[in-house]
Amino acid sequence: MDLTSLAVFVAVAEHGGFSAAAQQLHLTQPAVSKRIAQLEAELGTRLLDRLGRQVLPTEAGTLLLERARSLLAEAADTRRAIAALGEGIGGTLRIATSHHIGLHYLPPLLRRYSQQFPQVELDIAFVDSEQAYAHVLAGQAELAITTLAAHTPAPLQATRLWDDPLCFMAAPDHPLSARKRVSLADLAAHPAVLPDAGTFTHKLIAGLFADNGLALQVRLHTNYLETIKMLVGVGLAWSALPASLLDAQVVALPVRGPALQRQLGWVRHAGRSLPRAAQAFVNLLTAG
Repeated sequence: MDLTSLAVFVAVAEHGGFSAAAQQLHLTQPAVSKRIAQLEAELGTRLLDRLGRQVLPTEAGTLLLERARSLLAEAADTRRAIAALGEGIGGTLRIATSHHIGLHYLPPLLRRYSQQFPQVELDIAFVDSEQAYAHVLAGQAELAITTLAAHTPAPLQATRLWDDPLCFMAAPDHPLSARKRVSLADLAAHPAVLPDAGTFTHKLIAGLFADNGLALQVRLHTNYLETIKMLVGVGLAWSALPASLLDAQVVALPVRGPALQRQLGWVRHAGRSLPRAAQAFVNLLTAG
């Protein structure tokens, strides 16, 4: 049953005749009769009784009439809702992000976005980077703003936004803080506090030591970088943290060797179309 045939049927039933229905719909009477005949053939039953010039719904026609009105009203509502998309951006924007990015990178972007699109409801999940990837893959979020993996598997797509250099840090009274030069071997001889072993950041740090034949002494794991900084600041251990976290609580260690750097960016599912709210946020991200 197509909507046009249902609309013709409703018009005939409501006007009590083919001629009046044809006039209302701006169709010829034979075109109206053909539509009704096709609908009756499709449903395998008579829908209208022709009593001279008067047309009345049969029992099946009366049942169809009520449901056809509902279907046509729903179709009209759907058309209006889709047309309204072009009038403004609304709905919900679902983002998965890490606490560090949420605290240090997203606030000015979210402020601008909320000012430009006040009708959009924000749904932000603060999770580990690996979970952010999983949220996008499962359709729980349209976008992840997160630390990027070394390799992003299909069907996910990753786009770099920011370079996030890491710095080896310790408390001012840590044994390594007084040295003018610190080697990776020196660090390996002291306990460290790092993110969980499965995180992208841990793999980046551990990979550097493994490439140099060194094993880490990990005293504690936690995924909150601000918590790691606090533990470093009280002298519990050293760590490698974003350089943006440097302050009087910790000092940068003069470590020889290659610089560590994370890449931060956004991740989407390549097989899904971005809703307008999500595309607007992407435009804001890529605009710099």
